[in-house]
Amino acid sequence: SPQNGREMDLLEHARRRVVKMIPELEHLPYENSRFRAAQAATEVVLNVPETRVSPLENGLQVASEDSGLSTCTVGLWIDAGSRYENEKNNGTAHFLEHMAFKGTKKRSQLDLELEIENMGAHLNAYTSREQTVYYAKAFSKDLPRAVEILADIIQNSTLGEAEIERERGVILREMQEVETNLQEVVFDYLHATAYQKTALGRTILGPTENIKSINRNDLVEYITTHYKGPRIVLAAAGGVCHDELLDLAKCHFGNLPSAPEGGLPPLPPCSFTGSEIRIRDDKMPLAHIAIAVEAAGWSDPDTIPLMVANTLIGNWDRSFGGGVNLSSKLAQIACHGNLCHSFQSFNTCYTDTGLWGLYMVCEPSTVQDMVHFVQREWIRLCTSVTENEVARAKNLLKTNMLLQLDGSTPICEDIGRQMLCYKRRIPIPELEARIEAINAQTIRDVCTKYIYDKHPAVAALGMLPSSPIVTPSTSFLDFSSIHHLFLSSFLCLDHFNEFLESWGKKKHTTY
Repeated sequence: SPQNGREMDLLEHARRRVVKMIPELEHLPYENSRFRAAQAATEVVLNVPETRVSPLENGLQVASEDSGLSTCTVGLWIDAGSRYENEKNNGTAHFLEHMAFKGTKKRSQLDLELEIENMGAHLNAYTSREQTVYYAKAFSKDLPRAVEILADIIQNSTLGEAEIERERGVILREMQEVETNLQEVVFDYLHATAYQKTALGRTILGPTENIKSINRNDLVEYITTHYKGPRIVLAAAGGVCHDELLDLAKCHFGNLPSAPEGGLPPLPPCSFTGSEIRIRDDKMPLAHIAIAVEAAGWSDPDTIPLMVANTLIGNWDRSFGGGVNLSSKLAQIACHGNLCHSFQSFNTCYTDTGLWGLYMVCEPSTVQDMVHFVQREWIRLCTSVTENEVARAKNLLKTNMLLQLDGSTPICEDIGRQMLCYKRRIPIPELEARIEAINAQTIRDVCTKYIYDKHPAVAALGMLPSSPIVTPSTSFLDFSSIHHLFLSSFLCLDHFNEFLESWGKKKHTTY
């Protein structure tokens, strides 16, 4: 197709620049001076070191990027999270994360802590719905010790009964802390309603009754089932020699079991359900709401256009300056109409599905108005987004992605995550070319596919209006009924400015 052809041309152009190591900025396919803001990003792209990847015989992947620093980050990315659990053992992956630093057959908990502190290193871990991660930050000269410690943790943890009981109390207290983070609570409810009765609908920590009942056998069974060579990536970034890392991997991870005869456990299927869950609490002063439609998985070609669309919606809170001069139309409306305390768009990807939407914090009296204009802005992505807006969003997206890769730890995380999600590390020039190939028509087509005439999942918590958040008269099932109103109100900039003026005089009125 013409779109794919343009993408391939841009990709080839980017690769030629990398080979020559000469920034051909004057020849970049930019049609307007506004694109010159991307020149600095292009220069960064040219200096990115190569990501080297080597597999072990048992299927474990070794991936590293050597930037010549005096420090490094090395970690294990394991394709095993709460999605691979069932109702009875939900919370096991997170429980294992806590048990990782409680002692091994070789090191007691005290010995492990002293060794890490004497190295000046940091050891950490986290669990998501699809991945479990253990990583260490250390001096480059201490890379062999860091790798050996990580290997010891995932293969030789003692999982003592006393430590399990002690950590059980820690996790229960952590659950109480999580419940005070209303954004996390709302997103858990969003997953619960969007992926009803499927693995992605469960929380990462698990229910209280599971935390109280998980035992050593559950932990050992989870390790035996999921910690296999083909599901693990040893990733490193910073001052790292790939050949040395490969030798260390062979030494410390060569005996990890590969896939069993019956194969690895399959990815539990998940299905999206447009639905609404409301937890009304009139003691809370504000309403916390998340609205999302089903989006694309990691490897879907539509993921990058959805990332650009996500950037177009943007985020805002009352501390922002700019007012009606903000680039995000929704931010202009929210600011001028005093519709919410904050909002942020999100694009959460999983292997075969995703959630694309918006989280907002509102006064109860403005909830319906804010939802109304969120819907209008989403339909504008499907019908009338402009080339200038898309160009601005593409530059902002590229800048944000490069800023996130600042330091060995985020680079190592990027390597590990991409190796699990894509089975390779996507070069930055290729990613840049894919983003640059997107135009306004791409955004309209992709957003129409995922947003137009789709029923969203809604999770709401706090002081809520008595009526549903997304009412039948304005639901995403009935986009066509507001299509004409939208076009007549927003296609003309003068009409848009007139609307903002009238909205400022008539706050809290549903149009």
